[in-house]
Amino acid sequence: MQTTTMNYRTAIVSTLAEIGEPAWSALLALQAEANPFLSYAFLHALHESGCASADSGWQPQFLVLWQGDTLAAALPLYVKLHSYGEYVFDWAWADAYQQHGLEYYPKLLSAIPFTPVSGTRLLARDGEARAALLAFLQAQQQASQVSSTHILFPPETEARQLEEAGFLLRSGVQFHWLNPGYANFEQFLATLEHKKRKNIRAERRKVAEAGVTMRQVRGRDITPALWQFFHRCYSNTYAEHRSSPYLSLEFFESIGADMPGNILLVVAEREGRAIAASLVIHTADTLYGRYWGALEHVPCLHFETAYYQPLEFCIAEGIGTFEGGAQGEHKMARGFLPQKTWSAHWLAHPSFADAVQRFLERERGGIDAYLDELNEHSPFRA
Repeated sequence: MQTTTMNYRTAIVSTLAEIGEPAWSALLALQAEANPFLSYAFLHALHESGCASADSGWQPQFLVLWQGDTLAAALPLYVKLHSYGEYVFDWAWADAYQQHGLEYYPKLLSAIPFTPVSGTRLLARDGEARAALLAFLQAQQQASQVSSTHILFPPETEARQLEEAGFLLRSGVQFHWLNPGYANFEQFLATLEHKKRKNIRAERRKVAEAGVTMRQVRGRDITPALWQFFHRCYSNTYAEHRSSPYLSLEFFESIGADMPGNILLVVAEREGRAIAASLVIHTADTLYGRYWGALEHVPCLHFETAYYQPLEFCIAEGIGTFEGGAQGEHKMARGFLPQKTWSAHWLAHPSFADAVQRFLERERGGIDAYLDELNEHSPFRA
């Protein structure tokens, strides 16, 4: 669907192929807070593999603004039929709607599917284009008669812009590791309290004494057999929790082919046989802990594979930040510190909007108190 507004030609697209990789990448290159998850390769793989598609309850409905042949602005947007794979939980809101005889789904969601990583959502060439994109979104909210719109994990500056546009802000907590320039892993350990340092060494020793060795494989060196092994591990972890994996082998093979420079696979082996793996995504500045799985249990193997090996990689490569993903206070004992995250929410029903606003005000106070408490228990030496 295309319309014209002010200086822009607007459109709603159901596939990134309608935009094209060159135009998308050119716009993304102008964003100060972009990341690999916003790349054409990552998003297109999610859609084409069926992991984030209409059939899976993630119907792509990206909003785009053109100036001539130039992509001026874009918003990753989905029509959602459920709340799975979001990491900002609104199940209670959906239940409240149902109890009052109202439909909560479908809703609009701007997010990277299955990826709790902060990054710009209102992609725009300049402030004028961003304002026009936001106006386009607000028009779609009204025209589509959805219950609500949710924009997950925007940077704080963008969250404040959304607040000015009438969205309600919600905060959360993640844990990130920061690298001031450690020469090696031992130098990092030396900055921790004695008990934390001792526990990490004990955890790594348990893995070594179990006869497990570790191997780091860069994206360009991951073979089809390794991708199949990793997906077995990833799927097995979901099965152990009586759940179904969100992502398919086709998705992982696609990003492996199209963005190998951003991928690191950590493989754990024992007696010549691979038994576990973790997959991380990285740039020159930031590493994102993403996916993990194992075919057999070894004490502390998760910590070694998903935390300590990626930390060593960060130190060796001079990567400044390791984002540990959603939740997990246990990360603090391993040198990760709490960071506030944001989401923005618009609800069409006035009474529910008022109720959610009051809830978020109470929740915000709890989040701030939680952050204060966490910061009082820093794992680092005074």
